Parts: sequence; C-alpha cells; structure tokens
Amino acid sequence: MSEDEGTVPQPQPIAIAPQPLPQPQPIVSVPQAPILPIPQQVQQVEAVETQMATAETPVTGQARMDTAWGSSEGDEDISEMASIGPTGSGEIFQQNYEPWRGELNPRWMRNWAILRHHILGIFKKGHRPWGVPTRIFLVLVFFASLSDAALTLLSSLIGDSEFHSMWGVNRDNLYGHVLGFFPRNVMYYPIVAALLVGGVISEDRLHGTSALYFSRPINRFDYVGMKYASVAFIQAIIIIFTLFLYYLTEIMVFGRGWAWIVDTFPIFLGALMGGILLIITYTSIGLALSSVSKGKFFPGIGLLAIILGTKTLAIIVKNLFDREILYLLSPYDCLAHVGQTLVKTQPTYDQYSWTWSLASLIVMNAIALYVLSSRVSSMEVTRE
Repeated sequence: MSEDEGTVPQPQPIAIAPQPLPQPQPIVSVPQAPILPIPQQVQQVEAVETQMATAETPVTGQARMDTAWGSSEGDEDISEMASIGPTGSGEIFQQNYEPWRGELNPRWMRNWAILRHHILGIFKKGHRPWGVPTRIFLVLVFFASLSDAALTLLSSLIGDSEFHSMWGVNRDNLYGHVLGFFPRNVMYYPIVAALLVGGVISEDRLHGTSALYFSRPINRFDYVGMKYASVAFIQAIIIIFTLFLYYLTEIMVFGRGWAWIVDTFPIFLGALMGGILLIITYTSIGLALSSVSKGKFFPGIGLLAIILGTKTLAIIVKNLFDREILYLLSPYDCLAHVGQTLVKTQPTYDQYSWTWSLASLIVMNAIALYVLSSRVSSMEVTRE
C-alpha cells in the first residue's frame, strides 16, 4: 500500500466570518389617544311607598330569634349552620311620631281640657266614661252628706229646740260632718276616693293614653296636676260644698245675725281646713297607688285597705295593750287628731301630741307624692 493510500485526510478548519452585533433601536414614543369612559346604563329604581298600619292591615309581623341566632337545637355547636326558619305571614310597617307644626293653644287651655274631660264625664257623655255604678254612688253620697242640713231644716219647721241641738250647727256637728268616723269615713268618703282614683292614671298606662297626652305637648307636671285637681274637685263637691250648704242652711232658716256668724265662723274654718287635709291625703295616696298599677281594682282596694286596715289594727292594739302609738300609722286617725285641734272639740287621743299626727300626715303625703311623681316621670310616649 502506497504512502498516499495510507494517509487519512485531516479536516481543514473553516473560517467563520464575524457577524455584526445588533444595534439597539431607539424607542419612539407614540402618543396614545385618551381612554374615554364607557357610559353605564343605570337602572331606575321605583320609589316604594311605605304603607302605614290600618285597621284592615294591622301589624302582625313576628321577630324570630331562631332566624338570627340559629335553629332551636344545636346552637352550641359552632360547626352547624344557622337554619333560617320559614317567614310567617304579615307585614312590618314604619310608624313615626310626627310633631304638630301648627299653632298651639295656650297652656291653661290644654290644662282645662284635661280637667273638663274628667269632671264633665260624670254629668254627660262625650268626656271621660265614668261607670254607671260610680255615678249612682256619687249622687247617693252627695245627698247622704246633706242629711244634717235636711235635719236642720226639719228642726226649724217643727220648732223643737232639743232636736235642733242634736242636728244644728255646733262645734261637734261641724267636726262630724267632715271627720266623723261612721258613716262618713267608713261608707262615704273612702269609697268615693277609691272609685275616683281607680283608673285615673292606671288606665292611661294600660291603653296608651299617656302617649296622646305627652305628644300634644303636655308636660308631666301639668298632667299630674290636672289629674290631681280632677279627683280633688269631685271630692270637694261632696265634702266641702255640702259643708257650705249645711252652714248656710242654719243661717237662712233660723235668721242668724252677724254676732252668731262671728262666733261660729272660726269653727267653720277649722272644719273646712280639716276637709281640705282629708281630700289631699286621700287623693295623694290613691293616685300613688294608681300610678303603679294598670287596672282599677288594685288602687281602689289598696286605698280602702290603707285607710280602714290601719284604723282597725290601731283599735286592736289600743284595746289589747292600751297603746295609741299605732294611730300614727293610720291616715284617718291622724286627720281626726289634727281636725279636733282645728275645731277645738273634745280630743280623743291623749297619749301623744297633735303635732305628731300632723308630722305623720306630712310624711304620708310626701311619700305618696314622691311615688306618684317618679312613676309619671318614667312614663314614655309609648304604649306600655
């Protein structure tokens, strides 16, 4: 084999021409057109008029606590989902109090409307609906309170001096007309007060009439004052007015002169002051009981229990232990003790001074008025 045949050809290197590197191109900023906002179509929502509650469509919706807080079972398990109960039938209405923007009547006229509403309700319709038994009893008590005036008139007709000394105007009879225990302060005056205060304030709380009063506007002082004056005025017709008629009958049928009037008028004023204290005490206690109740029964029975119950308890203690100290807890006995001092008749309370009875009356009235004012001040302009 020749030398040329045994030689393997070697690969020759290929010369590669260098490639030019790409040059960076300058960035030309092209101005962009502004992006215009695309108008969105807004759906028109129709205003839904809120219906108010009427007699045909009352508020009957119910709040379901299990819907808000979970199902009736398994609420303690946080992994369990709250099950929403089925919605009941009914509708919820929006109720708002709209204040009166017009011209208001004067304050005295608004107060007179409350006073007239209660007083004229006894005589005619269209005002406070006093019950028929209440009206009948008030009429009977009024004429029964005039029994001493009728007997004075009868004594002048028959001309019997002994009969006149029993029923004519004197110190004991003037005291007995107002503060006599039986029958006036057992069957007459306490029952009259109980019938009057029974529903004066408690029915306003029950039926929501207080919302009507306080939205007029009538402040709570005027409200309590007119309620108090209404009850006191009706009692004054039975107690004070009949006392005037009794004293006037004596003057007219016997032709009493100025000398007799000057002698007896201080006694008459003492009986008059005793009657005013009686009316104030019975009214204060009765209205305080009415303000903490929502019915007629509790205030009336409570007033009778306080007046007659404390009197009975004091009599029992007096007879058993010969102690009169419990008379200070009896409204009637405190009134009787002070009345005896005012009229200057024979006192029946010997173990303590009349000033203790007067202080006890002041404390009783202060407690009753405090309860009344605190209860009325807590009444909201809503139906309770």
